[in-house]
Amino acid sequence: MSKERRTFTAAFKKQMVDLYENGKPRAAIVKEYELTSSALDRWIKQAQATGSFKEKDNRSAEENELITLRKEIQQLKMENDILKQAALIMD
Repeated sequence: MSKERRTFTAAFKKQMVDLYENGKPRAAIVKEYELTSSALDRWIKQAQATGSFKEKDNRSAEENELITLRKEIQQLKMENDILKQAALIMD
């Protein structure tokens, strides 16, 4: 039986990071608030890197470029399909 996925507010994440930074053991935080250690580690890393818990704020330059290129490819495919349909109509 799997647990239901929970979501946490930025304020809660900040509180957990503050507890850790003020010396509370990581294992105690994980146990007390029933978190996964990977989630707490990710929040700590995000807080130290950018101070934001939003995924878009924590992407690397390469990840942002990849997203941009994928959007551009999708746009070009759409335009190409439109031109193909227009060519069929003109024939």
